[in-house]
Amino acid sequence: MEVAVIDERCVGQGMCVLYAPQAFVLSDEDGRSQARFRQVPPELEDAVRRAAQACPEQAIIVTE
Repeated sequence: MEVAVIDERCVGQGMCVLYAPQAFVLSDEDGRSQARFRQVPPELEDAVRRAAQACPEQAIIVTE
């Protein structure tokens, strides 16, 4: 499973960090989310899926 954040959609609300803090971080520069890695470790897959579903801007793309 892979994850990516579409920078143009993200406004930095931080829902992803609440659901999957091990997988996402908010940028110090502009407050937008960034994925900590492209390939999701198996133990974080459920959390990343929940984070993607919780994103108000639908900025998180999960590829199975």
